[in-house]
Amino acid sequence: MTSSAKTLLKVLVQQRQWRYADFVRAYERTAGQVFKGSSKPGTRNLTVSEPQFRRWTAGKVTTLPSTEACQVLERLFGIDAATLFGPPPTGAVGRSSKAPTPYDLESEIAMTARDAADEASTAAAQSLSDTTLDQLRDDVTSLARRYTSLAPFDVFRDAKLLREQAEHLRDRTQVPAQRQDLLIIAGQACALLSTAAFDLGSLDGAVRLARSAALYGETARFDALRAYAGGSLAICAYFAGRPSDAVRLVRTAQSLGGLGGIARRRLLAIEARAYGHLGDHARAERTLRASVNEHADLRDDLHDDTAGEFGFTEERLLMSNGTTCLLLQDGAGAETAAQRALTLISSRPPARQSASVRGKAAADLATAQLLRQDLDGAAATLETVWAVPREKRVAGLLERTGNLRAALTATAFRGSQLAAELGERIEDFGRLSAPHQLGTSGWQPALEA
Repeated sequence: MTSSAKTLLKVLVQQRQWRYADFVRAYERTAGQVFKGSSKPGTRNLTVSEPQFRRWTAGKVTTLPSTEACQVLERLFGIDAATLFGPPPTGAVGRSSKAPTPYDLESEIAMTARDAADEASTAAAQSLSDTTLDQLRDDVTSLARRYTSLAPFDVFRDAKLLREQAEHLRDRTQVPAQRQDLLIIAGQACALLSTAAFDLGSLDGAVRLARSAALYGETARFDALRAYAGGSLAICAYFAGRPSDAVRLVRTAQSLGGLGGIARRRLLAIEARAYGHLGDHARAERTLRASVNEHADLRDDLHDDTAGEFGFTEERLLMSNGTTCLLLQDGAGAETAAQRALTLISSRPPARQSASVRGKAAADLATAQLLRQDLDGAAATLETVWAVPREKRVAGLLERTGNLRAALTATAFRGSQLAAELGERIEDFGRLSAPHQLGTSGWQPALEA
């Protein structure tokens, strides 16, 4: 193939099959060698712009470049600058790369080896150590598993830090697998932030954070996280008075693939509660039965392996279903489920006993007892509620004690000194709670009462 090269420089570039990017990389590497350690003005950051490269190779320069540029070119090609910018020697035009030309093969190989080593080092610098990722993964797993033993405010603070760390590290790696792992870690932290925000009484914040967790799951192609976040959004929806939206959200979550039995059991319990809010007795009861009969044969990485707050223990299922029974005015069913939940919690090691679940189940049991006008029994059950520490009196528990307060004003208890005392005690219980102290308890669930 013939060439219209007007300079020897153009011929040498063509023989090497260099594009601009190849040329400038070789030029800058050679400049670093020529001026290594030099403090002479004008010898730092030597490079060549693409327009300048085009002018050099097109023979459009009338005078030689700067002294520094000539030194670099002479080292790079082993030929003096005047010859490089002059016309190619007779017979050089159109020669193949195998034709005898001034070409330092050994230098070219050495330079290529150095370039490869430098670029490999750069790639290594753009990845993270397995130890760093393992530690962050362990931290978010530990936080999920310790959720029940911590105050929601402490969980929120720690989860916020974990999400920020995951995002910071994601900017430092270009390894796809590591970036996906960090997306999952950030998404798990975001899901914990959502749950903590909900427990602290910030419904709007919980919704935003749950949506962010769902987006992390979608980006990382991690359906278990999307399902968990979808269930959280459904809970927020029926607490905000939108049970139809809750049904839609939970069904979307159920349609995702790769979910284990625990994930499906949680979603069924949430769906049953949504039907309870809608007053759809038939569907609520059918879904309650399905949640109890759901087997945990299948597993997923989040609900089963990470577990903790992402899991859904038997006592939580019983507690949730007891609340649904109350919505259906099934006092006997609510009492049975709540009592079983309390018995099961008491059988767990102290570190695995959730004060929040215990308090909610006790509040539901007391409400069921009031439905059959057992005021003394409700008063005895409420001793379990009063024992919940202030920092763990979460919004869901306060909503249930609020329902109790309303139930105590029923005609059957009018004039009762005990009912009046319990009502005042409930008001004090809420006033000293974390959501009230933090000023986040302004939302009032519309349909639980």
